[in-house]
Amino acid sequence: MTKHGCKWLVAFVVVFAATLSFAHAASRIKDVASLQAGRDNQLIGYGLVVGLQGTGDSLRSSPFTEQSIRAMLQNLGISTQGGDSRTRNVAAVLVTATLPPFASPGSRIDVTVGSLGDAASLRGGTLVMTSLSGADGQIYAVAQGSIVVSGFNAEGDAATLNQGVTTAGRVPNGAIIERELPSKFKDGFNLVLQLRNPDFSTAVGMAAAINNYATAQFGGRIAEALDSQSVLIQKPKLADLARLMADIENLVIETDVPARVVVNERTGTIVIGQDVRIAEVAVSYGTLTVQVTETPTVVQPAPFSRGETAIEPNTTIEAQADGGTVAILNGSSLRSLVAGLNSIGVKPDGIIAILQSIKTAGALQAELVLQ
Repeated sequence: MTKHGCKWLVAFVVVFAATLSFAHAASRIKDVASLQAGRDNQLIGYGLVVGLQGTGDSLRSSPFTEQSIRAMLQNLGISTQGGDSRTRNVAAVLVTATLPPFASPGSRIDVTVGSLGDAASLRGGTLVMTSLSGADGQIYAVAQGSIVVSGFNAEGDAATLNQGVTTAGRVPNGAIIERELPSKFKDGFNLVLQLRNPDFSTAVGMAAAINNYATAQFGGRIAEALDSQSVLIQKPKLADLARLMADIENLVIETDVPARVVVNERTGTIVIGQDVRIAEVAVSYGTLTVQVTETPTVVQPAPFSRGETAIEPNTTIEAQADGGTVAILNGSSLRSLVAGLNSIGVKPDGIIAILQSIKTAGALQAELVLQ
């Protein structure tokens, strides 16, 4: 990446972080918090996928698949005594789904299917009726349907082409909910809102906004910030809980987040928050490149001599130092911080190293998150 490419990358970070900061400055409650009673629930099940074109489990390597086939056929009234099955059209899979809050029996949800054995592909397969259970062991949904696989593989005698994952897929609307959650939304008397990004300032501001609405609507305060993540709302006597929640979640509040720098060393991505500050420091960045070149020379003996052909080593070592520019960084604002980093003219990996060193020196007034 060139110096101009580095400037474009960091400039993009400025725009991205500034956009995030502006969005956080005026956000609806529904965008920054979720209802504690409206949490999702994870479901899991074990099933079989049939109809594969010879890409299923090899029953010798996956004995649990053969056991499952025998159990399924016996439940259907088919005797499986005598003889071993050699089919490659069946695969054992693990089925997972997310049960949304307030889901009612009869509604449908998507399911994800993943191979457990050595199946090569689930493309073209059909998931056989599979029970999905929650953490309490109760069955909440039943899944069945055709599997959609995004990946594919092509194989020949001398070449193989793979794209995406062929051993996992989805069944859109493949599960029917059979049991509803034991709790009811309108049975409660209080609501608890949980911030997705815990922060005391945001929690207090949310409680204040809700109290301003409640004072005008019901003539009293109903919200209290319990901690940095939870806000308790007491239901007024004459209020409908669903209507109250609909009004509260559309209130606009001012949000706040701690100063944070997120660095992904694998991709070279750097995201700098709006409130990041750096004390005045002097930074020098330079790289030392050492190149070792081997050019061995073949030495031939004189004619009619008894000498032997030999190889004479020849090594060339070159060292080159790049950079070395000293810059004064004083990040009183995000724009001045990025301008100071750009003035050094380094690549993203160099900026990552500089930020880590500034944090070690104690001059970076922000949390440094390494991914």
